[in-house]
Amino acid sequence: MLRGPFLSRDWMGACENFDEADWIIVGLPFDGTTSNRPGARFGPEAIRPASWGLETYSPLQHADLSTVSYYDAGELEFPLGNRDAILEMIYQNTRDVLAANKRWLGLGGEHLVTYPVIRAYVEKYPDLAVLHFDAHADLRDDYLGEKLSHATVLRRVSDLIGPERLVQIGIRSGPQEEFAWMRQNGTLLESQDDVARGLSRLAGRPVFLTIDLDVLDPSIMSGTGTPEPGGMSFSTFVSWLTQFSGLNYVGADVVELAPHYDPTGVSTAVAAKVVREVLLLASGKSNPMAQTVCAGAQVSS
Repeated sequence: MLRGPFLSRDWMGACENFDEADWIIVGLPFDGTTSNRPGARFGPEAIRPASWGLETYSPLQHADLSTVSYYDAGELEFPLGNRDAILEMIYQNTRDVLAANKRWLGLGGEHLVTYPVIRAYVEKYPDLAVLHFDAHADLRDDYLGEKLSHATVLRRVSDLIGPERLVQIGIRSGPQEEFAWMRQNGTLLESQDDVARGLSRLAGRPVFLTIDLDVLDPSIMSGTGTPEPGGMSFSTFVSWLTQFSGLNYVGADVVELAPHYDPTGVSTAVAAKVVREVLLLASGKSNPMAQTVCAGAQVSS
C-alpha cells in the first residue's frame, strides 16, 4: 500500500479500493521551483471535481473509462517548502505503487514531480523510454544555479534513461541551446511526418508518458504557469497522442494545471479530459461497450 499521508480522493469512475485497480492516481501538489506564475500546487485539488462534468466515453478514441480500472489515492501531503523531502516522498510512493504491480498516474503540480517518479521506474524498468508532450523542452542543465527544477526535469530524466530513449513533441519555446541539444540527439518530433521515427525509439520498450498541459494553446489552456502561443488544439493533441497507441505504457503523468489563472474553469475541464484520454490510451482500451471493471465505481450521468 501507499505510505501517504493522503487528504482525499474523488476521481469520477474510480475503483473503491487500491487492490482491484490497475492504475493508481496520485495528486502531487508541488510548485516550489516554479519561475514564472506559481499555482500548479492547486491543480490536483481542482481537477478531481471537474472530472465529474465529463462523460466516461471518448468519441475521439471510441473507448470508455468503464473499461479501465483506476483508484484515486488522493493527494500526497507535502512538507511546505522542503523540495528534497517532497521529491523523496514522491519517489518512495512510486516505488510502493510499482511493488504492488500497479501503474502510476500522477497529477501535478509542476513538472519537476516527474523526476522522482522516473527514478523509481528505471529501477523496475531499466530500458524505460519517455514520451514527452510540452511547450518547453525542460532540458537546461541547471536553471538559476539549480540542477533540480521544472526547467531541468527532462535533462535529469535524460541522465537516467539516455537521450536515445526520449521523444519530445510540441516544443515551441526555449533557448537555442536546448533546440540544438534536441536536434543533435534526435529527441524532437517537429511534425507528424516524424512519428515513425518516434515510434522506433519507443516500440518494444516500457514507456512512461508525461504531459505538460502548456503543450495546448493558451486559448484553451490559459490556466498554466507559462502559457505559450502557438500550441495545439485539443483535437490536434489527441491526434498526436493516438498515433502512439499500442505501446507498452507502464505509467503516466499530467502536470502544470494552475487553475486560478483561468476563472472560467475551462482550463481545468480541458485538463480533466486530457487525463481521460491518457487513461484510455495508456490502458489500450478500445471497446466502448465493455462493462465496468471496478466493483462500486460511480460515473457521471
